[in-house]
Amino acid sequence: MEETLTAPAAPAPSKEPARSGRTESEKALRKKRRVAITRPWTLLAPSLVVLAGLLLWPLIQVGKLSLQSYEVKFGGGVGTWTGFDNYRALLSQDEFWKYVVANTVFFAVACVVLTIVLGTLVALLLNRLGTVWRLICGSAIMAAWAMPAVTGTQVWVWIFAPEDGIAPKLAGSLGLIDPATTNWFTERLPFYAIATLNVVHHGFPFVAITVLAGLVTIPKELYEAGMIDGANAWQRFWKITVPAIRPVFMVVGILSTIWDFKVFTQIFMMPGADSQEEMLNIGTYSYLKAFAADDYGTGAASAVILTLILLIITLVYIRTLFKQGEEDL
Repeated sequence: MEETLTAPAAPAPSKEPARSGRTESEKALRKKRRVAITRPWTLLAPSLVVLAGLLLWPLIQVGKLSLQSYEVKFGGGVGTWTGFDNYRALLSQDEFWKYVVANTVFFAVACVVLTIVLGTLVALLLNRLGTVWRLICGSAIMAAWAMPAVTGTQVWVWIFAPEDGIAPKLAGSLGLIDPATTNWFTERLPFYAIATLNVVHHGFPFVAITVLAGLVTIPKELYEAGMIDGANAWQRFWKITVPAIRPVFMVVGILSTIWDFKVFTQIFMMPGADSQEEMLNIGTYSYLKAFAADDYGTGAASAVILTLILLIITLVYIRTLFKQGEEDL
């Protein structure tokens, strides 16, 4: 019987080198990811520390003050812990909801809508101008944005001043009012109409320049294709312009909302704002409660409420940006 001779089986190739190489590459990848995550925070750390000192610590102190009944005395002050009594007293006031909150919300919404509409119209106009005229007109409108809020408010107060103001004289010459007996700063609706003009005049240049920066990035071929398809000006704007620069509108909308909710100077500097509760918004109400009425606890509580509103708006803004970034990817 013959025996069949078979060659010995070749040893299986070792997988150690491949596994070792893969492990090293995974370690390097994890290290890169760790560095990519930690490096930005490391670079931002000094600025974050400064911001924490300038913003976070005062915010903590205001929150602490809102939970106390604080009395100013010579050489300092004494606070008595009252818990949420200031918030309960504040939120239970009908005048606070009827005037302060209502003024803040409706005034901010009106300012945001009008600022974005006017800023967009100006941006569309600038986009159609030549380089020289665009530079001239852009510089002119930026002067309104660069004007301090105090100066701009005084100008609008001068325009609508009783008897001697340009606007009352013009309305009187048309027979609409009697300038001698009409004072628009003593009535709630005219008061906030003037304040809205002031805020919109001060804020629309930022919207115009920002929207213009988005408009110049839109390819002209898209508009030419729309015109060939028979789209009119409104259809081209709604179907081409708005989708193309939607992130720009989102940014200016959220930022304008934050700014207009916390308007203080344009209201406080107008006549009658410190003497009539129906003229106040949350910012001026907080200031007058704390420093005019020496009710620091209630003033701090209203400031915390305004901060929470702005925080919610900011969170919505950040979430919207992240969502927009995911859609772009």
